Amino acid sequence: MVQRLDETHDPARRSWVDSANGHFDFPVQNLPLGVFLRGDEPRIGCAIGDHMLDLSAAAGLLDPAWQRALSQPVLNDWLAHSPGDDRALRRRLSALLSDPAQRAAVEPHLVKQADVAMHLPVRIGDYTDFYVGIHHATNIGRQFRPDQPLMPNYKYVPIGYHGRASSVRVSGAPVIRPNGQRKRPDETEPSYGPARRLDYELELGLWIGRGNALGEPVPIGEAAQHIAGYCLLNDWSARDLQAWEYQPLGPFLAKNFLTSVSPWMVTSDALLPFRSAIPERPAGDPAPLPYLDDADDRATGALAITIEASLATAAMRAARTAPHRLSHGEADAAMYWSAAQIVAHHSSNGCNLSPGDLIGTGTLSTANDDGRGSLMEISQGGATPLTLSNGEVRSFLEDGDELILSAWCEAPGAVRIGFGTCSGIVMPAPAT
Repeated sequence: MVQRLDETHDPARRSWVDSANGHFDFPVQNLPLGVFLRGDEPRIGCAIGDHMLDLSAAAGLLDPAWQRALSQPVLNDWLAHSPGDDRALRRRLSALLSDPAQRAAVEPHLVKQADVAMHLPVRIGDYTDFYVGIHHATNIGRQFRPDQPLMPNYKYVPIGYHGRASSVRVSGAPVIRPNGQRKRPDETEPSYGPARRLDYELELGLWIGRGNALGEPVPIGEAAQHIAGYCLLNDWSARDLQAWEYQPLGPFLAKNFLTSVSPWMVTSDALLPFRSAIPERPAGDPAPLPYLDDADDRATGALAITIEASLATAAMRAARTAPHRLSHGEADAAMYWSAAQIVAHHSSNGCNLSPGDLIGTGTLSTANDDGRGSLMEISQGGATPLTLSNGEVRSFLEDGDELILSAWCEAPGAVRIGFGTCSGIVMPAPAT
């Protein structure tokens, strides 16, 4: 069912929180949810400009039926609520933060974002990473299989693998370079030590809201209603460890040492003004199988999200120079499979998804060189090192490098909203 815009999306709506008006990420039209630390206590909040509204403290201004879920240290209980409750909460928050008559009651519960630390927004039960970025899959495949970059199944089935939920961390957590087995082509045997080819992957994350029972697949026509919201995701990758270990089973230690997510969950309702038709598949490509095909998804399943990755080396930060932009592109141009198709396929064998499960899209690269979403692509596996804006050179990430992901949505007749950032600084590997 296609949802319609309402007063919360009105571009003329302004907030009495001054910093929200014209804010590049968090105007009153966004209202993403997250979890912050007040002292040592995690609390659910809603971003508004440079502030956040403490929803536990403001519970008396909300529906009493929501109080228990919104007073938890994570969003899982709230995500189990119906999409109708999601929309009702959004409408209530929008009214509270835009009506000057509500200011006296609401303002005491505002907290400056700069004064608190963010926390993982959910307790993640399971994490799955997909591979729906067709240009990334083609670029990587071409390095190993020039005559057949894509495997024969790619255009029939959304490819994914199960990641490690225990090592997902919120933006800002240190990126400790992993140790592992690696083997250069000219070496006869592997050695154990720090990864030499540490990389990032520019992705979107999907947060699952309502789940499904084991053995009961989510139909494609209902799949979008099971996505509570979106975030940025960086599936850090040790390419040399991966090259040695991935055959025959796939990613393992090269991926599970860390996955970073941005702290704010931009809700599916907030993204309604930025939905559009899924780009048509190239002539000759197979049509999706019936269980992955839906008219509403074809009409509104794409999201106009601009995604960007930047690199700030230790020298750049010391000199206070701007980060070097590595890539810039549009998510809808990068995804061969839609978010709804990902969820429908994930559950198609009866797999049960649960509130708070995390799903990554896989690296989102565009067709042009400016939109490559990993250093493996940008440097062509190290064959063409990149010269940064300050003259430093990189093929892969070095200790002290900070990788920063950002994303935002823009469309005619809508107010720009953003995702915040997802960042991490690379730290040296533990001594072996």
